[in-house]
Amino acid sequence: MKKQLHVITNGKQTGDEITRIARDIHTYITALHIREKTKTAKELTQLLEQLKRNGVPMSKIIINDRVDVAVCWQTKGVQLAYHSLDAALVRAAFPDMMIGCSVHSLEEAQNAEQKGADFLLYGHVFWTESKREQDPRGIEPLHHIVEQTSVPVIAIGGIKAENVCEVLHTGAAGIAVMSGILEAESPLEAAKNYKRELEVWNELNV
Repeated sequence: MKKQLHVITNGKQTGDEITRIARDIHTYITALHIREKTKTAKELTQLLEQLKRNGVPMSKIIINDRVDVAVCWQTKGVQLAYHSLDAALVRAAFPDMMIGCSVHSLEEAQNAEQKGADFLLYGHVFWTESKREQDPRGIEPLHHIVEQTSVPVIAIGGIKAENVCEVLHTGAAGIAVMSGILEAESPLEAAKNYKRELEVWNELNV
């Protein structure tokens, strides 16, 4: 299976900036997570309308937390956090929806899998500016979660082009990036660099 590249918004860009970046990079990525915690459902809808007008397919969009928005816009799926609706409730109501769950331990990962998650987002793996006061969880716990669960695990947190292979050696299904692409001098070139690392891995591990 080809390794995945997820990009997650971080609430720092305007809607116009998100749209511009998404328009440029969407062909190089697996999914764009709209993680805008301060936006209302109406504001998210306005952003999605803008993305769609600029050619970004809803099949590439994953909505953080807001199941209602994901359903109404028929996006690729929804990403559930600890404060979100229970994954089992979402699965029961929307059996065909792609559901991702953010997890930080093996217990959380196994619980999310049992409740019907299609994939897990695990981190933070390496040190990252956004969590500067928290120690990174490291590679070994990631590897352990991959081994002890049967759904794809996407790694997040401090992942740079130069450590992509180290992450993939754990068996992770892919990587998720925030500032490494969104705050890069050229988000397009950054996305291409990450994509290139994944393609090299795919070619060497067919």
